Amino acid sequence: MKSPPPSAFASRDYRVFFASRVLSALGHQMEVVALGWLAYSLTQSAFALGLIGLASFLPVLLMALVSGHVADRFDRRLIAIICYGVIALVSAGLLACALIGASALYAIYALTILLGVARSFSNPATQALMPTLVPREALGNAISWSTSAWQTASIVGPALGGLLYVFGPAVVFASAGLMFIASALCIAAIKARRIQQHREPATLSTALAGIRFIREKPVILGAISLDLFAVLLGGATALLPIYAHDILMTGPWGLGLLRSMLSVGAIIMAVILARWPLQRKAGPKMLISVAIFGLAIIVFGISTNLYLSLAALFVMGASDMVSVYVRQTLVQSETPDAMRGRVSAVSTVFIGASNELGEFESGMMAAVLGTVPAVVVGGIGTLLVVALWTRFFPALSKRDHLIQD
Repeated sequence: MKSPPPSAFASRDYRVFFASRVLSALGHQMEVVALGWLAYSLTQSAFALGLIGLASFLPVLLMALVSGHVADRFDRRLIAIICYGVIALVSAGLLACALIGASALYAIYALTILLGVARSFSNPATQALMPTLVPREALGNAISWSTSAWQTASIVGPALGGLLYVFGPAVVFASAGLMFIASALCIAAIKARRIQQHREPATLSTALAGIRFIREKPVILGAISLDLFAVLLGGATALLPIYAHDILMTGPWGLGLLRSMLSVGAIIMAVILARWPLQRKAGPKMLISVAIFGLAIIVFGISTNLYLSLAALFVMGASDMVSVYVRQTLVQSETPDAMRGRVSAVSTVFIGASNELGEFESGMMAAVLGTVPAVVVGGIGTLLVVALWTRFFPALSKRDHLIQD
């Protein structure tokens, strides 16, 4: 019987990083719930929800080359600390907007853009920092637990955000701001320092190196792009306020419950993968998991029963976690440290920002087709993408071992 993989928690710096991960994820998820519900309550518009997603996405897209290069040239700890401080200030601004009301709607969009700028720098910095805190043999375990930290907070965050929203959105934004301050303090407590390497000149060629690296690695390109289109087409989470309010007839507590169920499925799968990591047929299992994700989207889209909707969201979260685990392990294990910032920035655009773009796409589709048809079409599109990617990226569909020697 094989022994379990080395634990990432043996590293003191990783334990501190893990705490920061939980706190920042908790604050982010609380703000997402509050922002969505606040925008919809002020406008009663699916289009307004889509604009929130677009305002979050554009900065990440436009700053990707710059933020990745910055993460590879400067102290990643310091970058994360500054970004979390900025996000805490944005939370204070959103608190003020919540107190002002409908007349502050444009300010909410402006602050959401600033939030996207801060995230565009913090994401590649923290993603590139994490692999340097653990030995290579513990990398898969570290990725599973880091993703689990995000998902664990995603269970508590939406539910807590929905509960606190009863007392007003200002309470949610104030609480989130304090969590981002605490997250910055945790990053500051990391003792490990990056070994100084020769800094490449700040040219367009070096900035584009991350894109070239991914393009030359068919397995990584296939995994990242598969997740991109799956999340883009499956952006039903942007429409959860509509499902909670108009279809399932629940309030803010129901919205928090719906969002949390995605994370319940994801964290259970993350714990399973941390204890029993994928050993063989990693590529085929990723493709199968995305297909299951698409089927669950269709079930959720047509459901008018709260319990069936929760079950569909649970399956969506669990299947998406397999895809995330495979993709992140491939990217982190096959990327040299000197390029991790740039590659992570590109990955963030493909994956992290695709969540916001998917929300925008779903909002627009819902405004044109209606809420239920938009979600069902997205699920069908996800299944089509799996079929195409199986043909276009044979290296991914045939990938066996996740981490190759």
